[in-house]
Amino acid sequence: MSEAFHCGYVALIGRPNAGKSTLLNRILGTKLAITSAKPQTTRNRIVGIHSDERMQAVLVDTPGIHEAWTELNRSMVDRAKAALDDVDVAAWIGDMTVLARRAEGDTPVLDEVDLRIAELLRASNLPVIFVANKIDIVPHPLLLPVIEAVTQQLEIAAAIPVSALTGDGVPGLLDEVTRLLPPSPPLFPPEDWAQVTERFLVSEIVREKIFHLTEQEVPYATHVVVRQFDESARGEGDGRGLVRIFADVVVERESQKGIVIGRGGEMLKRIGTLARKELVELLGCRVYLELFVRVERDWTRSARGLRRVGFADEP
Repeated sequence: MSEAFHCGYVALIGRPNAGKSTLLNRILGTKLAITSAKPQTTRNRIVGIHSDERMQAVLVDTPGIHEAWTELNRSMVDRAKAALDDVDVAAWIGDMTVLARRAEGDTPVLDEVDLRIAELLRASNLPVIFVANKIDIVPHPLLLPVIEAVTQQLEIAAAIPVSALTGDGVPGLLDEVTRLLPPSPPLFPPEDWAQVTERFLVSEIVREKIFHLTEQEVPYATHVVVRQFDESARGEGDGRGLVRIFADVVVERESQKGIVIGRGGEMLKRIGTLARKELVELLGCRVYLELFVRVERDWTRSARGLRRVGFADEP
């Protein structure tokens, strides 16, 4: 192992929909975190591992920092803040489609939530990389006023423009991460790419399909609990093994249950079909997936409700 090898933890911090999960997936070269055009998709700290010949970066994707109105939202924001206690570097992911629009107008580039993020990062005493994301759709001249607004609030180690969607700028970001991580041997074998269980990935994949297929409040009132993950027949050869999965889709109200099930069960069937297709690829074998929908009244609104559905025990 070279003495120049660097290793450590990097927190991806930012607002909802800034592209943190898309960036994580881009760096890993595979899908770990679920993504959606809807904000507040990520609820947990999701850990991916990027290894190359120079460094190993343990990347912590966090829920977006936002105004929290329910116990679920407060818990999500608390998880994002807590991630800063356990990392070596923070990467503040900024949505340039929002920040550049403000820079063109008369409003401050950074709003109240952005200033709160800057304050959290200042208090953390971590080296911070400002990652100006979505430059594939924002004119480059608008980068400068955004970066100036950030540096007025916070001392940063670097500002890196990237497109998580296309990969543009990501090699430069990894160069900067390598520079800032401490010299250290790797913490994980080079073939490891995630620090989450298959059960957790199953629940996230099902939840992603619900985000894509349903509207309004339904995705935000939904939690997925894997009740049974039976891999006793998984070891059969030639890809003919089978994993049987039974999962509950938890919602807050009967009306939401009806939407998730759909007329004649059509919506639940679509959710299951899309999730099963992705799970076959993930697990490398045949998958039997059975989904049930149940109501836990107002589970997002209290700590007791979060415990009832098992959210409080997740990463």
